[in-house]
Amino acid sequence: MVAEIHSSFWRLHPVLKWTAISLLLLFVVLAGVASYLLHRAEPFLRARIVEALQDRFHARVELDSFHMSLVHGVQAQGRGLRIWPPAQVEGVSVAPDGGDPLIRLDEFRFHAPLQFKLGKPFHISVVELTGLDIHLPPKSHFQHATDTANQSPPTPPLITFGVDKIVCTSAHFVLETSKPGKLPLDFDISHFELTDAADGSLHNGSAMKFVADLTNPRPVGLIHSTGTIGPWNNTDPGESPIHGDYTFDHADLSSFNGIAGILSSTGKYQGTLRDLMVDGDTDTPDFRLTHFGNSMPLHTHFHAKVDATNGDTWLVPVDATLGRSHFTAQGPIVRVVAPDTTGQPTSKGHDIALTINVDSARIEDFLQLASHSTTPLLTGSLKMKAALHIPPGPAPVHQRLNIKGTFDLDQARFTSDKIQGRITQLSLRGQGRPEEAKAADPGATRSTMQGNFQMANGVITLPALAYTVPGADIQLKGTYGVEGGALNFIGTAKLDATVSEMVGGIAGLLLKPADRFFKKDGAGTEIPIHIGGTRESPEFGVDFDRMKRKKPDQPEAQP
Repeated sequence: MVAEIHSSFWRLHPVLKWTAISLLLLFVVLAGVASYLLHRAEPFLRARIVEALQDRFHARVELDSFHMSLVHGVQAQGRGLRIWPPAQVEGVSVAPDGGDPLIRLDEFRFHAPLQFKLGKPFHISVVELTGLDIHLPPKSHFQHATDTANQSPPTPPLITFGVDKIVCTSAHFVLETSKPGKLPLDFDISHFELTDAADGSLHNGSAMKFVADLTNPRPVGLIHSTGTIGPWNNTDPGESPIHGDYTFDHADLSSFNGIAGILSSTGKYQGTLRDLMVDGDTDTPDFRLTHFGNSMPLHTHFHAKVDATNGDTWLVPVDATLGRSHFTAQGPIVRVVAPDTTGQPTSKGHDIALTINVDSARIEDFLQLASHSTTPLLTGSLKMKAALHIPPGPAPVHQRLNIKGTFDLDQARFTSDKIQGRITQLSLRGQGRPEEAKAADPGATRSTMQGNFQMANGVITLPALAYTVPGADIQLKGTYGVEGGALNFIGTAKLDATVSEMVGGIAGLLLKPADRFFKKDGAGTEIPIHIGGTRESPEFGVDFDRMKRKKPDQPEAQP
């Protein structure tokens, strides 16, 4: 019944029938023409894209394929894009054949509405990039063109592009350096976005906003950064301005041999890729030397100059707090080629040379960090100035660490009751109070230490240590082994009391004739001593061999 009604309708309205057929044929023809024109337009648009990129980067550009369709607007896709660095020959704007590309791109695509006006930019909301690889050569590769004043201005292009956003996934960024012995710096960028990317924005004096997520190579961790980049410097992309903020989360310090802890950091930066100034803060609540295992909270606030092309950093300075101890450090942290476990120069390393000023610290914070025991050797208020050097290499940090300086330790107290008890007895006897020595509280005596020191290969060397307690002044020299706590010191103890006063009682009266043998330079008693054993089991004693060699009223030979 329905079919008969439709047939009757078209017999009564033949004009409408042929009009509908004509329109249908017209749409088919237009679609065919559009498809033909679009196919013919692809080489033109591909050439325009290549031309625009060559003008922007002053370099040779290749694009393997470019295709378009008119489904829901203009759909475009390109594959195999390569952009070479600018020419090294002065005055030449297109790079010659040969060499590695500056930029490789596996694929790009974009969608735009079917709206175009001659003389107006072809508007694109989003360009999607996949598989971007940027390989930035060293600065010496780029040659600044100087003869540009007499060049004729470029012919305005027939079609320009306006882009709201560029979104990229899976990118790799390598920054080469021309410095001998240096390694390139590379980053894996999981995602970044560029906005305000209108035609010429990087080339004609404008900057683009960006958001990026990338993996830091060492220490391994995720960096999230926002900021602006540009205008693009054609003669040397490494000199393109950049500034922004960053957060650095869950950075595992164990990628550096000998230290461990999870670091987080926030900060801001500005400058160029080759010359960045960075200000920020770091927090490592569980910083430790892996060989010893004791962790301490470490916080830093830093101002640093960074060469992002090779990772070299100059701390100017860093303000740090370890536990309850405050100190500052400044100097270079240089990224170099380091020998691996076989001695071959193939691994990555850092050469660290810092000047350290410890202005308000506790000695126990540093000793606990460098000890297997949770109880430090001694406690006290510390001030220190030192030069620290950690060369690269496969050995743990505590074995490569070399530090040399001076220190002043006040209100010092040994945590070992055995050692501190001996110190207290020495102090009381040196004051001529032997009757109090046996019953004295070991913790009642505080001492001071001053001297210079050097630490290398896990051994602390003290060539001149002045140790003072009430009633006694002790001069020592020797070594302390960080690993195992081995003690090896010799020196001289000068006490205020005479030998008879130190002993007291009947025995003291009997020893009065011997007082003259031990008096010297205003001291009631001067005796040579030695300290051996270990931190847990120290051995104190009088060096009788040196006493036998010394005659009364003769200066003692230097130990």
